[in-house]
Amino acid sequence: MIRTRASLASLLMIAALAGCSTDGQSDAANEPAVATHGSDGRCQASGADFAMGKQATPALLEQARTASGSQIARILKPHDMVTLEYRSERLNLNVNEQGLVNRVNCG
Repeated sequence: MIRTRASLASLLMIAALAGCSTDGQSDAANEPAVATHGSDGRCQASGADFAMGKQATPALLEQARTASGSQIARILKPHDMVTLEYRSERLNLNVNEQGLVNRVNCG
């Protein structure tokens, strides 16, 4: 009985440690891009005001993210489901039905 418990405890410990290991390679697609200029990664929406009225594209999103000093950015379309948490490092480009940016904000 004690031997069985010790074996189960060992297996549980090995499984927990295996979940923490990596193969040394990072998956860049799942990591947010880091702001390149001297900011602390917090969003400053005024830096991305140039995007207002433009067609939302991945290239525009990246330019706006960099200009705002944000670590991450997203395009929000009408009727998109979004969570309500505020993230100071995230830039939001809100677009209308035609895909034109009509609001730039952080969160």
